[in-house]
Amino acid sequence: MKDRVQDEKFKGYIQVYTGNGKGKTTAALGLALRAAGYGLKTYFGQFLKGQDYGELSGIQKLSSLITIEQFGRKGFIHVTEKPDKEDIERAQHGLQKCTKMMKSQKYHIIVLDEINVAVHFNLFSEKEIHDFLDEKPEGIEVILTGRYAPESLIERANLVTEMKEIKHYYKKGIQARPGIEK
Repeated sequence: MKDRVQDEKFKGYIQVYTGNGKGKTTAALGLALRAAGYGLKTYFGQFLKGQDYGELSGIQKLSSLITIEQFGRKGFIHVTEKPDKEDIERAQHGLQKCTKMMKSQKYHIIVLDEINVAVHFNLFSEKEIHDFLDEKPEGIEVILTGRYAPESLIERANLVTEMKEIKHYYKKGIQARPGIEK
């Protein structure tokens, strides 16, 4: 399988996973897992997240093919007015790191997890994300996840998936369960 992928031209598209439903990060992780089956390498930058999730220990088992880093503080940030200076600095550092990894061309796929939310919370401008995408080399797939995807990123993307919540048990007070939601 690996040889077949190397022989084919890997175009490298821009994908957006957005919407208010569960599954955006999970979909990006599934894509990374599928890519690993073909020997493709993924760099997974998690914005706004700094807590322990099951995917972190699971990904360690595939560390030769999937690298995951978190750029948020412990716990997901909640912004009501202006973002905290530390959150902006962490996010900016994360985008610089993702840019470096993308330009290194050591990875076939670059995931910017929760980047749409980071833009919504004013940790970045839309222009900064477009500038990042302008630097994307041919053959690198970029995945942008998170609710609130800006219209300009939706228009630019080659593939957009909206996760829509129909029903969720958290509305009945069920907390996130290890191995399922966290």
